[in-house]
Amino acid sequence: MKLISWNVNGLRACLGKGFAETFATLDADVFSVQETKMQPGQADFAPEGYTEYLSSAEKKGYSGTACWTRVAPLSVRYGIGPEIHSHEGRAITLEFEKFYLVNVYTPNSQEGLARIDYRMQWEDDLRAYLLELDKHKPVVLCGDLNVAHNEIDLKNPGPNRGSAGFSDQERAKMTELLAAGFVDSFRHLHPDATGAYSWWSYRFNARKNNAGWRIDYFVVSRRLADRITRAEILPQVMGSDHCPVLLELEL
Repeated sequence: MKLISWNVNGLRACLGKGFAETFATLDADVFSVQETKMQPGQADFAPEGYTEYLSSAEKKGYSGTACWTRVAPLSVRYGIGPEIHSHEGRAITLEFEKFYLVNVYTPNSQEGLARIDYRMQWEDDLRAYLLELDKHKPVVLCGDLNVAHNEIDLKNPGPNRGSAGFSDQERAKMTELLAAGFVDSFRHLHPDATGAYSWWSYRFNARKNNAGWRIDYFVVSRRLADRITRAEILPQVMGSDHCPVLLELEL
């Protein structure tokens, strides 16, 4: 099964930069996106053979997630449980026969870690939600998790230490999630790969110089680790300040 995840930084904007062509070329069984920044009906995109599931923020032009799947899910749910997380369109769960797919757009801690307390609550509630699902069948978590886990996961770890996305608190929560029974699929297959990033600032020619961060992930239940056949980052795909990430599972 081929899965794609991509923070499109505005689906309507990305559609103007070749999203439909990229979608067709990547030919995923399930294509998940984050930061759609739209309400239902605002984008003219209906790929043949796929069913769309969309979760929008109450605030217009903000956040949001979407999935297109050509495999009919057994069930669909939105959010991760607690009502506090149900206003920004940050999570969609598709239940399939052999696993749950959870597509999330993790809250950014913001400048000066202004939103770090909310972010920590999100991390704890998401982990609890994933563990509850995992009791029933394996989980595949995908999305922009807004954290570079280790120094290898960003170009300039020193100057960024303590900033949003590379704070000790956020990194510790990622460690805690993995310790709870999950595997970072990219690092599982590519433990020592350097220069492997999925997001670049629009400033300072960051993408041209590959001064990036790896903050987009496929994280899977540990018992799926031996089913991972590919886990890749696709930096050649343009259209957003992020690039897509790919996971293939032999189920």
